Amino acid sequence: MMIRTTRLTVLLLSAYFISLCSCVTERADQSIQSVDATMDDVISRIYQEVPPSQLASMDEDFIMKFLTPAEKKSFATKYQYFHVNVPATVWLMRHRDQKNIPFWLPESGFVLTDQLVNNDEYEYEVWQKEVAPGQVNLGINGFDMHRPVYFVCVKAKNPGDSLVVENNFPSEYPLSEMRVGAFTYHDWSDLVITDLPSEMEGSVLFTTVRGRAREAHIVNAFRKTETPSSETPDQILLTWSDDPATTIDIQWRKSDTISQGFVEYWLTNSTDTMTNAAEGEQVEDRMLSNDRYIKRFTSRLTGLTPGMKYQYRIRAGKNSGIRTFSTQKTLDSGFSFIWFGDTHRSPQWGELLQKTHELHPDIAFYSVAGDLVSTGLFRDEWDKFFDVSGNVFSYKPLMPIPGNHDRQDGLGAAMYYSLFSLPKNGPADVHPESTYSFIYRNALFLMIDATHPVEEQAAWIEEKLRSTDAVWKFAFFHFPPYNYEEPYPDIQKSWCTLFDKYHVDMVMSGHVHYYMRTKPMNNGQIARSHADGTVYTISIGIGSNHESMAEEPYAEVRYGKGQYYQLMEIENNELKYTAFDDTGAVRDQLLITKKTTR
Repeated sequence: MMIRTTRLTVLLLSAYFISLCSCVTERADQSIQSVDATMDDVISRIYQEVPPSQLASMDEDFIMKFLTPAEKKSFATKYQYFHVNVPATVWLMRHRDQKNIPFWLPESGFVLTDQLVNNDEYEYEVWQKEVAPGQVNLGINGFDMHRPVYFVCVKAKNPGDSLVVENNFPSEYPLSEMRVGAFTYHDWSDLVITDLPSEMEGSVLFTTVRGRAREAHIVNAFRKTETPSSETPDQILLTWSDDPATTIDIQWRKSDTISQGFVEYWLTNSTDTMTNAAEGEQVEDRMLSNDRYIKRFTSRLTGLTPGMKYQYRIRAGKNSGIRTFSTQKTLDSGFSFIWFGDTHRSPQWGELLQKTHELHPDIAFYSVAGDLVSTGLFRDEWDKFFDVSGNVFSYKPLMPIPGNHDRQDGLGAAMYYSLFSLPKNGPADVHPESTYSFIYRNALFLMIDATHPVEEQAAWIEEKLRSTDAVWKFAFFHFPPYNYEEPYPDIQKSWCTLFDKYHVDMVMSGHVHYYMRTKPMNNGQIARSHADGTVYTISIGIGSNHESMAEEPYAEVRYGKGQYYQLMEIENNELKYTAFDDTGAVRDQLLITKKTTR
């Protein structure tokens, strides 16, 4: 089951460091590099000194011999640290199935006990150390990619002492209380502690994310992309970050050796060519051995004429071929768009996408309701996404939202942000391109990142719904509030009540890998008509197969198997919704007509 990322409170970071020989010291060593900076140096040196044929065979013994003393010190002390004001007991819970014990753990004075901590999935052995007041410094989880990373709790050693934990790094993962029912991983908040030693009850728990296993991942970590960058522009992508009637954003990839680029564009059947410069950003995936650095360019075209078709080409190093795009019409007229559920960079989905491009050439844009790829931090996954999608998104804009796989294991969606130029009009506490909105013709689109805190986005959602005069209101977000596998009562309470209040017409989601359309819903109940409720839809852009499915009394149409896309056709006050499978057969259809017109 795929698990939803929960709240990550972002705070200021403090830095205190110690030597490899002791986990506790009063004075931080400011000369020791961070784990991230050390990894950059180590990987660069590996590329220089280790033949490519040996990258896959490096094991922990090789790495320990390869590292310098300073690098070992960083890996032993800079992964996690905090300050305690009184003598304390530190417990470290290490997953028992992890093959190699972190090299620094026994050396730093931790002792393996016979105690165990459990949750519903994993069993952890307990390592313990008594520390004096001062700085506590801990090392990496290992050089492997063992996802159930260790977690820590701390308690005052002497009864009556009041423990204060300060200056904890990384500080974006809040402190909690160690108890039965507590969760340790923010990217799997449903996984809670079921059993722990009694003396740990009430101690300070340092929460974390499973993605931290990647921070020093070297063993079996190196990857290759099947489509490395070159001097020829590729992965050409259209999006909007502003008004679809007068602007468009054009993005592309080039090799890191290309420093500049621009777009030539002109009205179809015109010889009056205009040019627009592009902004370039270096994008790094240091474990991508055959294409570590690329340049991602974005050219934002403004002042375009509404309702017109343009041609364009990219000039940067070698030139691209000629593509086209169309601006939104301003006169009252219909439009259509296509959306997918999870796509996971699947070749099967890529074939379906290219079919839709042939079958529905007049649509305005595409959307994907999250999980575009399977591991969002890996750039080769995005290379695969663009490869299987062909050139479709160089002709029709893609307006996506991230899913939990796009910000894998709670580490954020930095690669996603580097690849997509989207509106920056979302909630103040959410990344500018995670949650956003846009207007197309007479429809409002709320594109919501449900992997961010639910409650912190409610005010923004209400403001957008309250202030719009759009005839149609749509919401896209990855986690479906109504589904039999993993319903989301927090979304139902926080967002669906607003959809009821302001009458959102339809919600589009994915995540659970089956197809479903609800009857109109209001206040958690089936409404009398579409005028009184919101339709919730779930779809899947790759093949799915659910052998058995629990009852869902709110479901109007449901399929446990298949691969789908949805065509939305809007003509003033009429919406025609059609779901097709990969053979082109119509599997679901709905017509909604509003009494009001615009």
